[in-house]
Amino acid sequence: MRPTSDATTVQVRDGKVLISDGRAAETKEQIGGHRLIDCKDLDEAVEVASQNPARRPEPSRYGPFRSGLQRALIETSKESIVGTKAHTSKGMVLVLACAAQFMVVLDVAIVNVALPSIQQDLGIGQSTLQWIVIAYGLMLGGFLLLGGRMADLLGRRRMLLTGLTLFSCASLVAGVAGSADLLIGARAMQGFGAALIPPAALSILAVTFAEGAERNRALGLYGAVTGVSASVGVIASGLLTDGAGWHWVFLINVPIGVLLIAMAAIFLPVDAGDRRESERFDVAGAVTVTGGLLLLVYTLNRASDFGWGSVSTLGLFAASVLMLSAFVRIEGRSRSPLVPGSALRNRTLVAANLSAFFTFGAFFAFIFLGSLLMQQVLGYSPTRTGVAWLATTATSFVAAGITGGKLVAVVGVRRLLVAGQSLLAISALLLTRVPSGGDFATDLLPALLLAGVAGGIAAPAAQIGALSGVTHSMTGLASGLVETMREIGGAVGVAAVSTILVSRAGVNAFHAAFWVIFVVSALGALTAAIGFPRRTTQEIEPEPAADTAAVVRDL
Repeated sequence: MRPTSDATTVQVRDGKVLISDGRAAETKEQIGGHRLIDCKDLDEAVEVASQNPARRPEPSRYGPFRSGLQRALIETSKESIVGTKAHTSKGMVLVLACAAQFMVVLDVAIVNVALPSIQQDLGIGQSTLQWIVIAYGLMLGGFLLLGGRMADLLGRRRMLLTGLTLFSCASLVAGVAGSADLLIGARAMQGFGAALIPPAALSILAVTFAEGAERNRALGLYGAVTGVSASVGVIASGLLTDGAGWHWVFLINVPIGVLLIAMAAIFLPVDAGDRRESERFDVAGAVTVTGGLLLLVYTLNRASDFGWGSVSTLGLFAASVLMLSAFVRIEGRSRSPLVPGSALRNRTLVAANLSAFFTFGAFFAFIFLGSLLMQQVLGYSPTRTGVAWLATTATSFVAAGITGGKLVAVVGVRRLLVAGQSLLAISALLLTRVPSGGDFATDLLPALLLAGVAGGIAAPAAQIGALSGVTHSMTGLASGLVETMREIGGAVGVAAVSTILVSRAGVNAFHAAFWVIFVVSALGALTAAIGFPRRTTQEIEPEPAADTAAVVRDL
């Protein structure tokens, strides 16, 4: 970082960024001895800053600060602009965030194909085997919300590095594990580390890319990578298990994790102390919401085994509701709540999270059910199943890129979510008729392609909506909320269709389960149509001062 100069300051007046250089003869326009620099975007601000090293402004010298732009500058300018942003490459930040999310989602799917080999090698029973999957999903779903708020209070870069380090170390332990207990413990630690990564990565994107078209493109690619990773996981698991062995299903994460840790250390600016001294960490809220989510995710995972009407299932549901109710009461009395009331009063944020619940609930259930249909009814091998899903993931990747790049600005988040959920409902409807000896090209491919378009449209739209109009101090929380709804929605969707499969037999069971997905998708479309305002913050053309504010908040 360049040394700052006492003769050079950054100031704001009338919505403009003012940089003084003490050389009146060279100024183009003077206001109180300052040169007026109107920075239209972040790149221009960085260029100006690189030529004019800045120190923190002194508000007392320039009178009251009326605009949010001015307050944002004072709150965040603890370091010079050059030190905070000049060395940050937006492209590398995007690559880092996408790769980190890819690794987290990949590990949800990559272990499934390897389970029979793990069972045979370690000599473990079926009831113990399922905990290799449950332990990861349990910790991931339970700690996402807490991970998001920690990113806001303790620093996004810090939490991303912590999550990547824990995830990589746990992957190493899982890869060398020689017993079921050690492997399950490592998977739980993987899940906890993974819970810290997506909220931090998503909030880093939100503060790196200005709200609007730039952020939408970044989130479109982020969502596209998320969709691709599931199919890649299935294919990679089959290749690694058949080749190097199941240990490498976990060990493959280690070099990737080390590379991402290095990238984060190099390309992300040091956290400038996001947590204010007046804010105390809401321990009681953190304990109750995390405990409630852990119980809820565990219950959803085991309900099909216990039975939905069993004493165990009802008791666990009751316990999770009690803990989440206690969380709501605690938040109402807390001076520094984990989830501030302003977040719940944000209509767009609430609607986006409800839409994410239905979107990912239906989509995860579609992938889960489709995979079983291909293998159990159509006789596909695991590798062939993964290849078949490429029709969905490739279409989803393209659709997500178009959504983030162009469609959000033209069509809007609300319409995209309605369209995406409607297309997914049609995809499920097509598969309610697939015969036991169905042909891939005529019976499966149309539904898989439509599902890809649906996911590519709806998933990025939900994430864009969840971050629309959210202040930078709340991006971690907003990211954690939408990621939590993704996991909870997915768990509910998979649990619902699993129950149908257990209660019925043959291809008719799959037909009935796809009808459930149809209903969930239809509810998601209705929720988006009713819940979202006609125009979100990102769809309203910002005034010039708002553009500058977005730049300064990033500094």
